Amino acid sequence: MEPLLFFEFLNNIDPIVLILAIIGGVTVGFSLGLFGSGGSILAVPFLLYVVGIEDPHVAIGTSALSVASIAVITLVFNVKKKKIHYKEGIQFALPGIGGAIIGSNLGLATPSEYLMIIFAGLMIGIAIIMLRRKDNFKITTSGNNSLVTLHKNKILLTGLLAGLASGYFGIGGGFLIVPSLMYSASIPIHAAIATSMIPVSGFGLTTAISYITTGQINIALSIFFIIGGIVGSRVGTKLAGKHSSATLLKGFAIVLISVAGYIVIHTLFL
Repeated sequence: MEPLLFFEFLNNIDPIVLILAIIGGVTVGFSLGLFGSGGSILAVPFLLYVVGIEDPHVAIGTSALSVASIAVITLVFNVKKKKIHYKEGIQFALPGIGGAIIGSNLGLATPSEYLMIIFAGLMIGIAIIMLRRKDNFKITTSGNNSLVTLHKNKILLTGLLAGLASGYFGIGGGFLIVPSLMYSASIPIHAAIATSMIPVSGFGLTTAISYITTGQINIALSIFFIIGGIVGSRVGTKLAGKHSSATLLKGFAIVLISVAGYIVIHTLFL
């Protein structure tokens, strides 16, 4: 967006909308820092039902850019904690970016109302899985080349599938990526949360580019979302290490189910 257009946008928009965007960014950043998730699953409904964006596709595009940017910031905040598994994060992200390109084009072709219902259903399914799973998915690969290969292939495959879903729903995909990393890379939730910021930022930026090319994104509003996200991410990252894995898993699942329920009610009955 050119500077003149940006300032014209500021003059024409209700200040309350800008404040709401910053509040939404704080909420999203806090969730990303604490759970490694809750970025777009909170941002998309917030932009639609609180900020007042009418077109779900514009909300998805704006959310993707905002969440990807906040994820990069959260990744920086997590570096000092030394919990990031860079190798697994990159292995997961690379095939996922290809999946995100395919998924974003499929999402753009899907009617908005169907997209939101499918989105909510996926959230509920992941929440149920998270409530039933334990903290670690341990796989011993030491000294066994076939298991090492299987381990790597599983990371690549789950990364591809998570990227496909991420692009389709226009999300960073943290609520898919965190459990997927726990399963495929056999790492605990605290490490999965920190590592997830690598693919979340990659998937989100890929999806955002697809929406930018079609003009279905509000870059100016995204800037204010990101400003709030910086503050929220810092707070969430600091709190993440102070809570047990079981608490984080339950909190993660509750957030998913709550937002999914609201999306279903609003889409079908309001």
